[in-house]
Amino acid sequence: MHTPYAARREKVRRVMYTRGIDALLVSHAANRYYLSGFELHDPQFNESAGRLIITADGRDWLLTDARYRDAALRLWDANRVFIYGADAPAQMRRLLRQCGSRVGIEARGVSWHFVRELASSGSGLWLEAVDGLVENLRCIKEPEEIAALKKSFALNHDLLHHVEEQLEPGRTEADISWAIERYFREHGASELAFPSIVAVGRNAALPHAVPGRDRVMENTPVLVDVGCRLDDYCSDQTRTFWVGPVPTADFRRSLDLTRQAQQAAMQGMHPGVPLAEVYAMAYKIFETAGVAQAFTHGLGHGVGLETHELPTLSPRSRGVLMPGMVVTVEPGLYYPEWGGVRWEHTVLVEENGVCVL
Repeated sequence: MHTPYAARREKVRRVMYTRGIDALLVSHAANRYYLSGFELHDPQFNESAGRLIITADGRDWLLTDARYRDAALRLWDANRVFIYGADAPAQMRRLLRQCGSRVGIEARGVSWHFVRELASSGSGLWLEAVDGLVENLRCIKEPEEIAALKKSFALNHDLLHHVEEQLEPGRTEADISWAIERYFREHGASELAFPSIVAVGRNAALPHAVPGRDRVMENTPVLVDVGCRLDDYCSDQTRTFWVGPVPTADFRRSLDLTRQAQQAAMQGMHPGVPLAEVYAMAYKIFETAGVAQAFTHGLGHGVGLETHELPTLSPRSRGVLMPGMVVTVEPGLYYPEWGGVRWEHTVLVEENGVCVL
């Protein structure tokens, strides 16, 4: 069966060559999976399922502990599987010395303790932070990835239609959140892409609100931000609904401006446009209307194996849009007095613009 992992490792190797790196120690879980197919998740923040060593000579290693031995052997040449024990950094250090002296590490994804142990006195290793090396490759989605993303987003669209029918007065945020998870799992998703956000009334002013006991009422906004994982790839969409016959003037104006800002950004998106400029297109709509202070976050982020990945759309973003990028466009306005509005599409950048997933 064809797998993309070896070809991806070759792309990494070419970047390593330009930077003079003998070996790359891959620690970030999604990067590990992207390059090997091994374990998309780590057990928890301070516990790794394993690492990869990508070498300049092509003799790559999959590193893990005894719990994952059998899983590793199903994917990788047994002669290139390295099982470490309790003193993992010291054992990795000895293995890395066999691969070269200049080693790239994903510095943002490892602890200071791990780096200190890896580069102890006399190790003979020169460690260099190369954060983003793999993530920059992941920015451009391959055809198989795009197909998986389309399936994940199709299920998300179905879910949002289902949720709109569930927004009945009296139901709690937590109850609706559980109904969302149940629907996703019953329709093929392996898990949530992130904890669902269901925010009633004033809670909708919290961009990352946690569903609780607040109940849907007549004449109130409900913000729903949800995503699932299907065929390993995530979806992410937000809608803000009004429960009741007549939305307030504040809600109507906020929703109208939010959708105007989204449309302005999407119409201006095509290959070569600076990422920061896309944010500016949406921000200008809010600024002209005098409500920019209520837009408190970036415009968007990449979606793929992770819900939040490169590229980002913010005033600080660097780089330009390129075909194959998948990115959210999610402007929002937030008012502690009554709630807020966010409206999110995720788009695929194509040669002549973008298409909504």
